[in-house]
Amino acid sequence: MPKTSIKGQKMPESPIRKLVPYAEVAKSKGRKVYHLNIGQPDIRTPEVALEAIRNYNEKLVAYSHSAGIPSYREKLVGYYKKHNIHITKDEIIIGAGASEAILFAMQSCIDPGDEIIIPEPFYANYNGFAVNAGVEVKPISSSIETGFALPPIADFEKAITSKTKAIMICNPGNPTGYLYSQEELETLRDIVKKHDLYLISDEVYREFCYDGRVHYSAMYLKGIEDNVILIDSVSKRYSACGVRIGCMITKNKEVLATAMKFAQARLSPPSFGQVLAEAALETTDDYFEEVKNEYLARRDVVVECVNKIEGAFCPVPKGAFYVVAKLPIDDSDKFCQWLLEDFEYNNETVMLAPATGFYSTKGRGEDEVRISYVLNVDDLKSSIKCLEEALKVYPGRTN
Repeated sequence: MPKTSIKGQKMPESPIRKLVPYAEVAKSKGRKVYHLNIGQPDIRTPEVALEAIRNYNEKLVAYSHSAGIPSYREKLVGYYKKHNIHITKDEIIIGAGASEAILFAMQSCIDPGDEIIIPEPFYANYNGFAVNAGVEVKPISSSIETGFALPPIADFEKAITSKTKAIMICNPGNPTGYLYSQEELETLRDIVKKHDLYLISDEVYREFCYDGRVHYSAMYLKGIEDNVILIDSVSKRYSACGVRIGCMITKNKEVLATAMKFAQARLSPPSFGQVLAEAALETTDDYFEEVKNEYLARRDVVVECVNKIEGAFCPVPKGAFYVVAKLPIDDSDKFCQWLLEDFEYNNETVMLAPATGFYSTKGRGEDEVRISYVLNVDDLKSSIKCLEEALKVYPGRTN
């Protein structure tokens, strides 16, 4: 029997989705499962975006330009201008979600066997994208004690080798909710400039910043304009994960020309997704204000309730809608599976994402979980109550 590819064997399982079969069994027993494991918001998609799909009346669904529908890219220029990011439509390549945009960026900038530095914990699929592109991830650890702030510059310097080609960040961060400051971004700029590296900045949660904090984009950094690649998406901004539309943006013409070859090879991004995404740009500010306030209320509930649990701790995230919590457990993978297989409280349980999948360094995250606060406040209170009761009886409790 033929073997599968080495690349396929190296491809990591999703730490977020691998527990789905256990959740399905729990539900088949009539148990309610609170899903805090996945970044799928329950927030409504803007009506203006849904109407564009309902009113679609073209006689056929054709390929778009490989870089994306021109009118959509032109409207994106206006969106970014509002955020003080000044680009042209020809500096944007639309992808099938931020996922494809990240793949284009890695494939265009980094050779197989070369390295990319990423502060960990980081979005689990970065590992998968790197495997797909043949790139080696060089993680630098941040700490829950600092709220997952940018690691010291000395740690970056130690990690940089002749094979290092890029640094990647997520700002605000998934899974931590950490929001990098202007000073932290300027520290990265200095490292990138000194070693002539690419800076790939995933900014899909830009709209969700709390406590008066303001998002500082990598596109604001002076002196490294040709080094920066911005990654973005409509999935979380407009609560439209299923449309699979994102983009990569750069001033670097050579990178754009290279990425376009990958874009042409897959023909075009999804047409209906772009129709919805273009219409979504008409979403009014009051929608974002309402959504941000809702996430803020949810964040406060999660942080307060988790920190009241004996032996548990989570920092206060300043952006996105995730938090990494430290729990008194021996093994987060085992614990998350146990919650679904063996635990119930009033015939309810909770599904979390083990934090091990968000680290590249083996052994990290074994006493941490990611919580996505994507449920309403009442459900969040019930789910954290489930977690509290579970920790009282979990056989692998550590204190």
